[in-house]
Amino acid sequence: MNVKSIAGELGQRRVRFASSSHSAYSPAGHWSVSDFVALTKPRVMMLAVFTALVGLSIAPTRLDPLTALAAVFAIAAGAGAAGVLNMWYDADIDAVMARTAMRPIPRGKVSRFEALVFGLVLSGFAVVVLALATNLTAAALLACTILFYIVVYTAWLKRATRQNIVIGGAAGALPPVIGWAAATGEIGLEPLTLFLIIFLWTPPHFWALALNRTDDYAGAGVPMLPVVAGRAATTRQILIYSGLLALASELPWVLGFAGAIYGVIVAICGALFLLLAFQLSRSIGADRRTAHRLFVFSIFYLFVLFAALLVDHGGDSFSPMRASHAGRAVTVHVDLLPGAVHSASSFINLSTGEV
Repeated sequence: MNVKSIAGELGQRRVRFASSSHSAYSPAGHWSVSDFVALTKPRVMMLAVFTALVGLSIAPTRLDPLTALAAVFAIAAGAGAAGVLNMWYDADIDAVMARTAMRPIPRGKVSRFEALVFGLVLSGFAVVVLALATNLTAAALLACTILFYIVVYTAWLKRATRQNIVIGGAAGALPPVIGWAAATGEIGLEPLTLFLIIFLWTPPHFWALALNRTDDYAGAGVPMLPVVAGRAATTRQILIYSGLLALASELPWVLGFAGAIYGVIVAICGALFLLLAFQLSRSIGADRRTAHRLFVFSIFYLFVLFAALLVDHGGDSFSPMRASHAGRAVTVHVDLLPGAVHSASSFINLSTGEV
């Protein structure tokens, strides 16, 4: 199946969805608060919050607890807003995919108009709060992240190219940069390193999921790599990105803003990631377990990596780079650690219906 045929199928799906949902922009009238919470993709939002917390915690400038809490709240609201607007735009394909058919809009719990208004209001609220609580740099980064995710990824790349996840992954990789900027008002090498790690993590993570959902994506007209290029090409790309990810994950230790314990933990986890990716590349098409194992481990991998970095910065040992950064010691926001742990435990249990 090529991109043109997928685009044609998608066009037909959109027409059928529009004709069968004439009241999509009328108030649903029977929604609940939980329906609007579901629109924000809570567990995906927790991933953004957790990585942003790490970016905030390793920054050389410490915010007071109230400001830090406001920053995290704003970033969470921005991530949730992106999820809402994604569901608003993708309501047509969500309705025909098994894993997304039970989302609030396809079920008729929330209308598309209500979702659009909610998403826009939440986006504006998040950006304004972050600007008032911290600085314009962080607020601008948050606004750009939301716009990139909705306009570039959701509205354009997702339905147009097999590289949708690769390029679109930049949006999901920005939270640690936003967290760092909230504390410092600028962008540094450290958060850009974390950006690179998440950026390289995204393709193998989502392609491992897509391998077991090929029929679902094909039926919805979404040109995911397994649909367009097939299983063999996808597993080969997963192996390549897994290798790059394992190398990039060592950069915090190489650059001096993570300790030796972090380096050892990530080396072990990276080897396991590569082993699972290699097993997947050698598996047959009927074997769904290898792809699922890699998908589940990829979530665990990112959690362990960022948790190790967070704990490492909570200690008293500092490398030369960390100790001499702008003449200030890097200190973790200990008061936010319980929230970080809760965020991590939430996203490590990600369901495939939310990603």
